[in-house]
Order: sequence, then structure tokens, then C-alpha cells
Amino acid sequence: MPALSEPGLDHGARLAQVSSLFLGVPYRANTLVGSRDTNEMLVADFNRVDCFTFIDYVEALSRATDGNDFLTRLAAVRYADGNVDFRHRRHFFSDWAAVEPRNATDVTREVGGIYVSVDKVLNRRADGTEYLPGLGETPRTIDYIPAFAIDEQVLAKLQTGDYVGAYTPLDGLDVTHVGIVVKAADQVWFRNASSVQANMKVVDVPLRDYMAAKTGMVVLRAP
Repeated sequence: MPALSEPGLDHGARLAQVSSLFLGVPYRANTLVGSRDTNEMLVADFNRVDCFTFIDYVEALSRATDGNDFLTRLAAVRYADGNVDFRHRRHFFSDWAAVEPRNATDVTREVGGIYVSVDKVLNRRADGTEYLPGLGETPRTIDYIPAFAIDEQVLAKLQTGDYVGAYTPLDGLDVTHVGIVVKAADQVWFRNASSVQANMKVVDVPLRDYMAAKTGMVVLRAP
């Protein structure tokens, strides 16, 4: 298990420190166990991460006091009420700010100034089928900052430790990728578990450059 963060740091600084321990960790999708037909298990695997398990681990580690506490925190971050169950898992990025008890607050409007709101039905594809069979559908309004509006003022309002998702216009989904904001060396970095073939590991890339090719971004902030 990675060492816990130094005492006395604010939450954003703890997130930056803990997440740095994952730089270079290989990307691997589908490491979690559980579905409509398979019993859910609490998985903790620091040797391979996808973009979502990466932020799960970082948030839980930033809150934890020791290894046993980490597992409790991980369950609380990944599952509503810490109930390790497929239907209680926070499958969508926006679940972090919408499902009680909340992991974070949606600060997209505050950070963006310019934002777009879209009414979605999460987990429902355009053809009416479910991305995750047995989970059900969730109507939700998603706010995002359009890529063209991500300027220096927006970057200045971001804080180290903010969680950022790349908004998608696809039916049934809120974002397609997530990561953590890290401000360092006069740059705003997007620390993420990258599935890009040239990376396939946790990397830092300039946030503005990454989002330039996306529709926009959603910003959540942990307390």
C-alpha cells in the first residue's frame, strides 16, 4: 500500500501527493468485480488502475489513517453508504456529487462562468438498452464547461485536487474520462490513468491541451 500523505496538508495537497505515487502505474480496465449476476467484491489493486479506480484509490487514501481505515474509506468512496453492492456502486462520475453521502461538490458553474446544462438519462443508450444491465436508469442534469471556454480565467479558478471529467454528448453517459488537477511548474496538469496506446499508464498532461479535443469538462471538488 502506498504511504499515506503527510499530516498538516490541505485536502488538495494531499490528493496531489497521494496521486503522485501512482504515476507510471499501468492502465488496466475492468478490474472491479460485480454485476447484476455476479456478487460485488471490494477490490483494491494498486498495480493496475483505470481512470475511475485511480480516483477512487486516491480519494480514499487521502482520507485514510492506516491500511484498515483505507478499506473502510474505499468502500465509502466507491459505494453509497459504504454498501459493497453493484447497485450501490458509484458507476458514474456525477454520482460523486449527486449520490448521498457525497464525495464531492459540483463546482462546474462556479469555475466556468460559461457552462452548458444537459438533461440526460444515465445508463440508457440511444437504442434504449442499458450500458450496465440491471443497474436501472437515472435522470440527471449535467453541467459542463465547453472546451472553447476553458481559458486562463477558468484555469485560475481550478484548484489542485479538483476532479475533472471529459463530458460526452453520448446518450446515457456523463463523462468518458476522469482525472485530477495538479498545479505545478506554472502549468495546470491533468493527472489521469491514460488508455491512450502511447501511454497506458498514469501520466500528467496539460489539462487545456487535453480538453481542447473534447466537448468540455465537468469539475468536482472534494471537501
